[in-house]
Amino acid sequence: MAQSLGIPLLQIGGAVAREKRDTGDLQDMNTLKLMESCSKWAQKITLTERIPEYIAMAYRHAFDLTPGPVYLEIPTDLLFAQVDEAKIVFPEKSRTSALPYGDPSLIEQAADLLTSAQRPAMVVGDGALFSLGDQAEAVKALSDHLKIPVAFSGSSCRGFFGSEYDHPLLRINALAFADVVLALGCRFDFRLGLGALISQEAKVIQVHTDPWQIGFNVRADIGIVGGIGPVAGQLLNAVKKRRKQPVFVSWVGPEAKPFRALLSEAYESDKVPLHPARCAGEVARFLEEEARDWTLVCDGGEAAVWMLIASVAGRPGQIQSTGPNGTIGTGPAYAIGAWSANRKPVLWYTGDGSFGFYAMEMDTMARLGIPVVCVISNDSAWGMIRLAERYLRPDEMETKGQCHVELAYMRAYEKMAALWDGYGECVKEPQAIIPAIRRAAENGKPSIINVEVDQVSLSPMIAGYANMVKPSN
Repeated sequence: MAQSLGIPLLQIGGAVAREKRDTGDLQDMNTLKLMESCSKWAQKITLTERIPEYIAMAYRHAFDLTPGPVYLEIPTDLLFAQVDEAKIVFPEKSRTSALPYGDPSLIEQAADLLTSAQRPAMVVGDGALFSLGDQAEAVKALSDHLKIPVAFSGSSCRGFFGSEYDHPLLRINALAFADVVLALGCRFDFRLGLGALISQEAKVIQVHTDPWQIGFNVRADIGIVGGIGPVAGQLLNAVKKRRKQPVFVSWVGPEAKPFRALLSEAYESDKVPLHPARCAGEVARFLEEEARDWTLVCDGGEAAVWMLIASVAGRPGQIQSTGPNGTIGTGPAYAIGAWSANRKPVLWYTGDGSFGFYAMEMDTMARLGIPVVCVISNDSAWGMIRLAERYLRPDEMETKGQCHVELAYMRAYEKMAALWDGYGECVKEPQAIIPAIRRAAENGKPSIINVEVDQVSLSPMIAGYANMVKPSN
């Protein structure tokens, strides 16, 4: 996950003592080779005296212009060794925090495109997070000046450019209708339809610290290698020279439109079992009206898709979700980490399948006093798999059925909360969701609201992704 999201992470692992290697000792295996496959840099330390040197080296790799996870392996005999600390070199000021600025000539070309565009749009990817520097405000200022709608690929950067409650343009995806697209820190993977979401007639400006991402799946009419914050500042200055007065109204319509009005009718559906969008919509309503400072952790397949569409970020880091690898079940770790970072209450929104992976981490939350409300969008199935198969092979599914993707009845996960004196409730009516969340929050302990949703409603992602992977005849 860290590699797919570009998160600088240092993992330190142990290894069998050097003199016991290849003898069949406990955990005598080539873990370094394994970690090399999912890290951008991995090394084994062979001298205790060099541990500080390798730590500094690891951080340089983790925080370079293509941030990501790194791995250091320390055999157990090195950890037990004793050295004279006075003789150890502890590196100081061993890495830079500098971010590169874009080529001035390309900045001018990009500014020409943006100011002459009739329908400019922006999209910010997870790859922008660690190159915003202290100039994140420039992204919002550029959006404000030209009234550019801003979409997000992933949730890492949401909230960094101001409150989406107060600035609706910061959560409008208008890529399909744009004539000029400014892509900041984006990887054009399946989340952006491998680039198919952008019109073939549109001009594309790509900005990334990693030159290998520029032109990946989508042509780069202008490709700028640089930090997202510094380049946004350059573009803002260049745009203001060309257009001194800001645009009055965005081409996508009035900005004052409330975010709920942007959602589909499914988010207001009264049918029972609940439409999964309605479940997510009620949670979003609670967060908007009563818990704007809570952290939202989105986990699962279909459940996460519906919730991320409905979610609104009011501050940096407020929305946490899995990356492009579909690593469901990570919600508890995100919830614990988010609370540890700022001590703000957490709402963990998950599907029933993803909940099952590490549900007992709620006991960890109880022991640590972490106030988490877990809302389960429960369709009693591996929903994303079930729906994708029915979409791709409806006749086969009708005649042969599916293979072990459904439960015979809804599991009463809410009863687990009683183990640590938390609050648990099963909900089957849309109007009951918010009152149940309130009661859970008042309990102050990790609590579970188990909401029954239907098994038939496809998220906006299913059809698009299924068509992408469908084999051609």
